[in-house]
Amino acid sequence: MMFFSYFKELVGKEVTMELKNDLAISGVLHSVDQYLNIKLENTRVVDQDRFPHMMSVRNCFIRGSVVRYVQLPPDGVDIDILHDATRREALGV
Repeated sequence: MMFFSYFKELVGKEVTMELKNDLAISGVLHSVDQYLNIKLENTRVVDQDRFPHMMSVRNCFIRGSVVRYVQLPPDGVDIDILHDATRREALGV
């Protein structure tokens, strides 16, 4: 639940999702659910030469189980929130 709470704080910010099939998509995080399924808006493919068929996609839903990495915006990382959430989870609170 720690990551779900954290990603909810990033709604409306630009993120880049790298999927397990090596596709990287950047877009504005619209929503996220408890399974870390993610909806992106205003998307663009990072490597357009490799995935030209994805250039016309503007909104997408990404299943949480296919995500390899999430690149966060530099201003979107609040270390204090992550530390507090980690402590609470470790304590079972």
